[in-house]
Amino acid sequence: MKRLVLTLLLCAAPAAANEPATVADLAWMSGEWIQETDGGTVRETWSTPYQGAMAGVGQTHRPGKPMSPEFMTITTRPAGVTFTAYVAGRPPTPFLLKPGQPGVAEFENLGHDFPQRVIYRRCEADLCARIEGMADGKTQGMDWRYRRAR
Repeated sequence: MKRLVLTLLLCAAPAAANEPATVADLAWMSGEWIQETDGGTVRETWSTPYQGAMAGVGQTHRPGKPMSPEFMTITTRPAGVTFTAYVAGRPPTPFLLKPGQPGVAEFENLGHDFPQRVIYRRCEADLCARIEGMADGKTQGMDWRYRRAR
């Protein structure tokens, strides 16, 4: 009996690993997040998944500069789960979710100038975010570690 259960589990595991990710799988990103540094404050807020979509808004506050907003969505498109950034003065930029492990969401758009990747992951109780890609012939990136604001 144990051998049969083990065989069934081993056969079922690849099927589960190959299932496409859904927006609901990213519920761990939901909430209001904040990073405060000497250089300013960055806030990012994500709605809980609802009917295959999440909405996000980011605010960057730097001393002596106007607030910089960014709007984001995570939706299901024919190509898969897609993060789209809406930055003022630029066309919407989509990034496709790559297969990965729970608690990590790596979105990629190799055709974009910079960044080519937008990455979110859980860092204990915090939410870590990173953008990275090639710029001026070098790999570059920026990191944020948000703590839960509420």
